[in-house]
Amino acid sequence: MTARKVRVLVIDDSASVRQTLTSVLQSDPGIEVIGTASDPFIAAKRIQEEIPDVITLDVEMPRMDGITFLRKLMSQKPIPVVMCSSLTEQGTETLMQAMEAGAVDVILKPKIAAADHLAEQASRICEVVKSAAQARLRQRPAGTVRSASASGPAQKLTADVILPPPSGKAMARTTEMVVCVGASTGGTEALREMLEKLPANSPGIVIVQHMPERFTAAFARRLNDLCEVEIKEAADGDPVLRGHVLIAPGDRHMLLERQGARYHVSVRTGPLVSRHRPSVDVLFRSAARSAGSNAMAVIMTGMGDDGARGMLEMHQAGAYTVAQDEATSVVFGMPKEAIARGGVDRIVPLGQIAPEILAEDRRR
Repeated sequence: MTARKVRVLVIDDSASVRQTLTSVLQSDPGIEVIGTASDPFIAAKRIQEEIPDVITLDVEMPRMDGITFLRKLMSQKPIPVVMCSSLTEQGTETLMQAMEAGAVDVILKPKIAAADHLAEQASRICEVVKSAAQARLRQRPAGTVRSASASGPAQKLTADVILPPPSGKAMARTTEMVVCVGASTGGTEALREMLEKLPANSPGIVIVQHMPERFTAAFARRLNDLCEVEIKEAADGDPVLRGHVLIAPGDRHMLLERQGARYHVSVRTGPLVSRHRPSVDVLFRSAARSAGSNAMAVIMTGMGDDGARGMLEMHQAGAYTVAQDEATSVVFGMPKEAIARGGVDRIVPLGQIAPEILAEDRRR
């Protein structure tokens, strides 16, 4: 039997964006655009006629802004929503509010003029929408304020294109542990919940969360305002320090490197790995090479298998590895794949990840 297509409603006040997004989405045989709307009022009528599997939603629109509509939708009839925004500093801050309000993911409005960019972005847009269709949502009280990303083109590259596999020589354990975390769809709110539970003296943490460029900086700033640990978007050469969290910048890979007894990150460009940039596989492989048993790996909610290979490599290098369980994952793709490959030591609910990190730190 033919798999059912993901039915999408596109909401944007720009006719050209509606047309471009429709064309991009319908280029994927697994997606069907069932309609478009220029504002939330028209969209509400269309939803009454046919409930879509996923909605792509603009932020700035006439008559009602996207976030107000999103909050109303999540309180009445939760439908997976992917926010669509242009790449502006103000837009990224607004998008963070949208994620808190219940959006599953974020995509950038296609740059129509740049064919190569659009080809890569088109693949990511389709992956994000199909991922959103799998998200498990709960009805949210009106006015409450919540989510994450996926990515990439047809050829699926591995971390080999960025750095070679681990040599098999595990690093001797030191007193300092470094925690490597990977997340995608549903990860923004899952990471917030985890990081809010960590005290200021927690071990150094490096995170890959699938997000577009610039959005990671706004995400890091927002988390920094909420958490006791210091959180920032990583820059090339940043040291990994106790009480500090580094988040890989969107559209850049982040690697863990060791110099003497200290760790730092390397931020670099390169092809998409496991259809993502940044890639969890790249971070985890670099940790297996540079940290060995000094590291701990955590893989969280997200679609696909990015991080599964790298987690197995970390596990084989002596790292302690933890996966988020299915019940608390918005999409149980990445943890499920990591578990299936045999690279996971322990499976825990979201609320237990922070205590697990602190317990492992005490054991060192």
